[in-house]
Amino acid sequence: MLRINGLSKFYGSQLLFEHATLQMSPGQRLGLLGRNGHGKTTLFRLIVGDELPDEGTIDIPRNYRIGYVEQHLKFTSPTVLQVACEGLSAEDVHEEYRAEEILFGLGFSKEDLARPPAELSGGFQVRLQLAKTLVAAPNLLLLDEPTNYLDIVSVRWITRFLRAWKGELIIISHDREFMDAVTTHTAMIHRSAIRTMPGPTEKICAQIAMDEEVYEKTRINEERRREELLTFITRFKAKATKASAAQSKMKMLEKMPLRAKLGRITDLDFRFHYQSFPAKTTLEVDNLSFTYDPQVPLIEKVSMRIGAEDRIAIVGKNGKGKTTLLRLLAGELKPRTGTMSMHSKTAVGYFGQTNIDRLTPTATIEEEVASANPALGRAMVRGICGTMMFSGAHAEKKISILSGGEKSRVLLSKILAAPSNLLLLDEPSNHLDMQAVEALVESIDEFPGAAVIVTHDEMILRSLATRLILFQGGKVKVFDGTYDEFLEKIGWEEEEGLKKSARSTAKKKTSRRDTKQARAQIVQERSTALRPLKEQIDADETGICELEEELKQTNQDLIEASYAQEAEQCTTLSRKVHEMKTKIEELFADLESATLDYERLTAEFDARMAQLEE
Repeated sequence: MLRINGLSKFYGSQLLFEHATLQMSPGQRLGLLGRNGHGKTTLFRLIVGDELPDEGTIDIPRNYRIGYVEQHLKFTSPTVLQVACEGLSAEDVHEEYRAEEILFGLGFSKEDLARPPAELSGGFQVRLQLAKTLVAAPNLLLLDEPTNYLDIVSVRWITRFLRAWKGELIIISHDREFMDAVTTHTAMIHRSAIRTMPGPTEKICAQIAMDEEVYEKTRINEERRREELLTFITRFKAKATKASAAQSKMKMLEKMPLRAKLGRITDLDFRFHYQSFPAKTTLEVDNLSFTYDPQVPLIEKVSMRIGAEDRIAIVGKNGKGKTTLLRLLAGELKPRTGTMSMHSKTAVGYFGQTNIDRLTPTATIEEEVASANPALGRAMVRGICGTMMFSGAHAEKKISILSGGEKSRVLLSKILAAPSNLLLLDEPSNHLDMQAVEALVESIDEFPGAAVIVTHDEMILRSLATRLILFQGGKVKVFDGTYDEFLEKIGWEEEEGLKKSARSTAKKKTSRRDTKQARAQIVQERSTALRPLKEQIDADETGICELEEELKQTNQDLIEASYAQEAEQCTTLSRKVHEMKTKIEELFADLESATLDYERLTAEFDARMAQLEE
């Protein structure tokens, strides 16, 4: 199993790990926690050898295979199915059904299997790379935010798939519900160390919080005791009657451990600014329709009302129009037909998937946030930056050098800078860590206005949504109820399709198992039938070679006897030559018969084997 000992890693002056240790057990499924920038992805890169530790060792057993979804995607096989099948081992190369099962579970359609990978969107190319990694069934699977590019149906599928994972697994995810459903243990990167415990994320977080509280109380008590000892020593060390006691106190002081005060770890803590709203309805949609291609319907005849305090979630498979609907509501797109009526006092805070690309690369974080509301003074802008963990000099970083998670926080900062009463949020949890996602959910929950959110995170859905806009079965429907009520009353149609696919796969597995058994039976029968023929052929060929060599020598002896005019010897040798030639002819006849039988039986067994493959 994987063993990490004494691991230390610096990035410039930033310390990520200091003498960190981690040891995996057989079948352990480990959830890896840690705030963004604390080294989760770096740990993966160290494990696979893309980076080297400054100190310590990472021990991996020989022939221990590690599966990791590479960031740089490159496909050489011509079709989606063939790319996924690259993960199959040589002995399993015929088990395409395994690749199909995983591809279907990750949201690929039957038609997609024959498509060139280059035709896929970036998100589906990541899914394809993930499928290839899962098909390979490595000993250790490393997954870094696997749900970021999955829709809700695929997240539910991969949750079930990973719960049945037989090997080891380390997973990074901002989705607490998903992680807890999959893992057996949790590890947390905290203060440059790695701590591991069995159980869900809440258990280790609570334990670390309690340990730090105990540590801090102990430190304070020790500081108080230290001051008392120092006071006693200072007061009485010069007095003869108390000198011995003072000396004793000094020894006690020297033996006391000196505990450093724990540095404060900043948590994301923010609130959306609410702009008062005088009416009950922020936005009304009537018979809204939109499509990019007139031949391919996308959104048809959608009608709904967004109340002043609504919590609405837009859910469904990727590529069905969820983001497009949110862009319509935000006014980025114009409907083909239908109307949208927005109240004059509605103030929209819009977080879109593509908005990260609209940030100005040359601007600083502070400048970007200020641009969202020119009326704000610098002190307020700096305050918002600090709330989003861009305090001090960090607010002066250029957008161009930020990570995806940092850019997401800049976008959220811009929404905070401009008061709103209608939040439109498209997958806002992507690129945030678990603590940031929970802060986001809390801030939306406390927001007095309305919120419409596109998400595949079931924790967010259960925490917030009281109404759903469903993209399912080629239609868009409004469901008045919570997500759990939807699952109970309707459920995902696509999961029924996956169940049928699973049943079909089970039949294929059974058929494949039966085929293997039949193949083994044929191999055994073939060996039994051909072995005596092969032995006879080998014996005949050996006998012929030996007789021909002996005949050669006998002919030589006959020639010499003839020259010597030894009549009796010539007669004996001539008779022997005749007998040997006769024997050779018999062996040739026997060899030919055995060879024909061998070839006939071989052809019969090959035909039976070929029929099995069909």
